[in-house]
Amino acid sequence: MGYTDQRFDVNLSILFTELPLLERPAAAAAAGFTAVELWWPWIETPTPAQEELDALKTALEDAGTQLVGLNFYAGQLPGPDRGAVSVPGEESERFNANINVAADFAASVGCKALNALYGNRVEGVDPAVQDELALKNLVVAAQAADRVGAILLIETLNKPESPLYPLVSAPAGIEVVDKVNEATGLGNAKFLLDLYHLAMNDEDLSEVIEKYAAKTGHVQIADKPGRGAPGTGELPLEELLDQLQKAGYQGFVGLEYKAADAAASFAWLPEEARAAK
Repeated sequence: MGYTDQRFDVNLSILFTELPLLERPAAAAAAGFTAVELWWPWIETPTPAQEELDALKTALEDAGTQLVGLNFYAGQLPGPDRGAVSVPGEESERFNANINVAADFAASVGCKALNALYGNRVEGVDPAVQDELALKNLVVAAQAADRVGAILLIETLNKPESPLYPLVSAPAGIEVVDKVNEATGLGNAKFLLDLYHLAMNDEDLSEVIEKYAAKTGHVQIADKPGRGAPGTGELPLEELLDQLQKAGYQGFVGLEYKAADAAASFAWLPEEARAAK
């Protein structure tokens, strides 16, 4: 057991950000990784030109990297926004315009997991209205994901860093997962279990794993405090990932941490354990 038994992927939206997007897959490959994930790379538009999509596909393929997770359009991320599915008006429309673009791109590169960030509470809008809109949009997203053989991920964030985001506990995320699956009958909505966010919410991580491993479709990690690489903080990440594995989780673990020097930050993981099994 331990880190060497896991399937890791590098989040190219938080690591190697000193490089242009199209150079990041090769940088991850040079560090020994074969799997990567991305937030929606085109922050300004839900519908980038086909040439831009093709260029990213080529960069992934040329580097020999497999995209294993992709966010749908999520507004200004990084930045003030935390997704668009529950935000009425233009943002919801942009999310809808993105659904098939993201799903088709995922299909073109063999990516099997699409993450839909819920969106912040909007001042002056009834939360119930936002939740109704979110469910409607997530149903369409789940259907699009299913069309390309992918799962839809619902992510819990943390309240200190995302005070307006309503899903700041594992049960809150799971509740949305269950509602989407009930509405679609597809069963392809899953929980994105981010150990850093859950720890920032002071949740009992072992208990969350025990309760929700079966509903988990993707895992992300960073140490706490600081959101740095494993070993820079206080979280027993190796033990927690072992517990997840014992509970039946066999998916990828996304490295979604901050590092001034990404290549140097992987010292905690032996080079021979970096290629996805």
